Amino acid sequence: MRFASLGSGSRGNATLVEAGGTRVLIDCGFPLRELERRLGVLGVALDSLNAILVSHEHGDHTRGVPVASRRHGIPVRSTRGTARAAGLADLAGWEPFDAHAGGFRVGDLQILPYAVPHDAREPCQFVLADGRRRLGILTDAGRVTPHVRDTLATVDALLLECNHDAGLLATGPYPPALRARVGGPLGHLSNGQAAALLAQLECGRLAHVVAAHLSEKNNRPALAREALLEAAQAIEDRLAVLAQDCPSGWFAL
Repeated sequence: MRFASLGSGSRGNATLVEAGGTRVLIDCGFPLRELERRLGVLGVALDSLNAILVSHEHGDHTRGVPVASRRHGIPVRSTRGTARAAGLADLAGWEPFDAHAGGFRVGDLQILPYAVPHDAREPCQFVLADGRRRLGILTDAGRVTPHVRDTLATVDALLLECNHDAGLLATGPYPPALRARVGGPLGHLSNGQAAALLAQLECGRLAHVVAAHLSEKNNRPALAREALLEAAQAIEDRLAVLAQDCPSGWFAL
């Protein structure tokens, strides 16, 4: 199994996961042409995807989903609440899942959706497994619940939201209402919250820790790295920070 980010941040998100002959995209927040360009950087054709899994309805995660699905007949999976809010239920290839009812398979990948606290209709995140290794994804969550922590306890790689530095958010350009939303219990994880979760996990088994969804106005890559390394110094050679404007390389498991 391997994974790569096509881009991560408030202007668009998508994560590509591959195992055996199966490729799935977690979210699709880029217009079709940009999506195809970024996939091409990784040597992947859009029509080779087996499914698009959607975490929630916000545009930076769903902007490209309908056109990509219709153009290439790519199946789309989401919760019913996400589908209603994002207008996905009328897609010919849409299928619902319940984030509280266990997992499902897409080809060689086992998918476990799990509920997260975020200001969306029925949001979730995912753990993906190939039978040997497990990749955990956690972004767009306002806090780490016991359920979130327990779900991620045994993953072998973690893509983890470090959206904002609490100090930069407090003094940054956002108006008070938006600051309260971002930093609130249904908003986004701060560097400190991400680090606190990491400190509770068995970091020795993590092949990769990948900081994701950094705010361009309220965070800095160096601050995210510093916070995570304070929680788990031993991961320094396994820590990466995603960018908004370009795909990452492949992370192999």
